[in-house]
Amino acid sequence: MDFTGKVAVVTGGANGIGREVCLGFVKRGGKVAIIDRDAAAGEALAAELGKAAIFRTADVTQAKDVAAYVKATVDAFGRIDCFHNNAGIEGKVASIVDYDDAIFDAVQAVNVRGVYLGLKHVIPVMLKQGGGAIVNTASVAGLVGTPGMGAYVASKHAVIGLTKVAAGEVGPQGIRVNAVCPGPIRTRMVEDIAKQVSPNNPGGVEARYTSGIPLRRYGEAIEVANLVLFLLSDLAANITGGQYTVDGGRTAAPPGMVPGVD
Repeated sequence: MDFTGKVAVVTGGANGIGREVCLGFVKRGGKVAIIDRDAAAGEALAAELGKAAIFRTADVTQAKDVAAYVKATVDAFGRIDCFHNNAGIEGKVASIVDYDDAIFDAVQAVNVRGVYLGLKHVIPVMLKQGGGAIVNTASVAGLVGTPGMGAYVASKHAVIGLTKVAAGEVGPQGIRVNAVCPGPIRTRMVEDIAKQVSPNNPGGVEARYTSGIPLRRYGEAIEVANLVLFLLSDLAANITGGQYTVDGGRTAAPPGMVPGVD
């Protein structure tokens, strides 16, 4: 995976999976625009990466902010070859009948509208260049249902739908669009969900959940980043419109199909 001479934009790039993608892209010769609302973490990462990176704060739900980060990237580096459309939030854990309407709307705004706006503003740059590669961050929640996570599940199903539509629309122009579907990854988001589910014993949530995963563990952010980087690279030149799990086998063998797990 050689990204020499290539430029990437990574939303939600200051922490977790996005941070690992930024580090990996630059390590392999590329330049990156880190986009995040966490200014302190974003500026620190940009400083760590030096001249190969810029950082811009943005609210991905606002078209003007998305247009601004696209312009800033082109102004700084001249092009956008790769786009990791990654920013997302988890919302609350609650049943559909008990879910807060405003939080539901906020999850859709970041996870769906943010992805849509990223595609809308980045794709024209790639069309002018004659090609590019995009990876949207969906989730195993985009493939199966999870009780108590209705807003998040709905949003990630939508991300997979947008991925399929975009792949069909821009494939003839040399732009590939794929999605990654992480299972539980050891990040701030998963930790926050565990605290919501069991405030007094969040570690117990991990133990229960991993008992139903064939590999018996949570994933690491770098393991998702490695797949993202592959899909952005020329090694994946004939891959588009797909959804790829990084979940330790969770969706392949759910509880009841794993020996010893109810």
